[in-house]
Amino acid sequence: MDNIEIQSEDTKPSSFKRNPKFNLDYQDPLITQTLSDHPKDECIDILGNGQLKKTVIKEGQSGTRPDRTDYCTLKIIGKLEDGTIVEEHENIVIQLGDVEVVQGLDLAIALMNVGEIAEVEVASRFAYGTLGKEPNIPPNSTIWYTVELKSFELEGDIETFSINQRKQIGNKKRERGNWWFTRDEPTLAIQCYRRALDFLFPSKNTSNSSDEIEESASDTELQALLEDRMKVYNNLTAAQIKTQAYDAALKSVENVLTCQPQNVKALFRKGRILHLKGEHSLAYATLLQAAKLEPETKAIQQELTILREKNVKDAQHEKNLYRKMLGTHKTNNATTKDMKNQNKSKIPNKLAWSIIGGAVATVVGVLVYRFTS
Repeated sequence: MDNIEIQSEDTKPSSFKRNPKFNLDYQDPLITQTLSDHPKDECIDILGNGQLKKTVIKEGQSGTRPDRTDYCTLKIIGKLEDGTIVEEHENIVIQLGDVEVVQGLDLAIALMNVGEIAEVEVASRFAYGTLGKEPNIPPNSTIWYTVELKSFELEGDIETFSINQRKQIGNKKRERGNWWFTRDEPTLAIQCYRRALDFLFPSKNTSNSSDEIEESASDTELQALLEDRMKVYNNLTAAQIKTQAYDAALKSVENVLTCQPQNVKALFRKGRILHLKGEHSLAYATLLQAAKLEPETKAIQQELTILREKNVKDAQHEKNLYRKMLGTHKTNNATTKDMKNQNKSKIPNKLAWSIIGGAVATVVGVLVYRFTS
């Protein structure tokens, strides 16, 4: 693919014209100011919180900003506050938006034109965080980057990529996702895993060129692509569990088990998801399948022990509820019978008083008649 240079048709950066799907409010003055070109030596606060700043050292060609998924060729030098160089790349190629560099740089490069050189100040939250990076980046370090955007290329149609190309790119993105996951950044890991999956599926295009690609792919190559895809789904499941996206995680792990029903790692993670969702019986049954395949795995046995105790408690709780319901029913019946008995006892009393009242009225009537006649 040739390097792309896009001439500006108006004063708006290429990001406005080429990617309206970003769903940004271009009438918002803050967004317009951030996305617009800035003159040399002007410092802009990209996030508005002082944690990501960009200053243009040398202006580039106006209107030639890369978009998400473009391949950018860069020169990068990163320094600590004392001037110590901790990163240096002469011609590094990254795919923009796929966090193949630290998050702050990924955001700042999208605001650069081809040929531009900028200084980007990245606070630790958007660099290497509380972990730092061995051997020379301490925890909680702000890094000052000098970045030159040399060129960029469009991604191209994935459908036209060969099996080996897809496998290579997909695995690179999976490994980057693993890196973010080990740094306790599951959201960024999920982003990488989803992008990896874009590459690890066989072509769905029915064009002649695509047919030729698929015909040239052997069963072994397609099987290898499938196995790599299952690895990504398994890792995606783990990251989604970390973010408590349990329904999404369940869908991801089912993609593995549909193709590999005896995948122990997938069975274990499905059991964990069901456990966390409170579905203890289903979780126990799923983990029993995993235990049959790998009975010596401690993590599975520990999970089964916990679930065994929870299932006993659940069963006892259900019994208590049932007994309580039955007890309430008996009490209600007893109350109803007592009320009926009370009503029955009231009826004779009312009848007796009626008879006595009638007799008294008769006697009084006779006495009145005698004395008045």
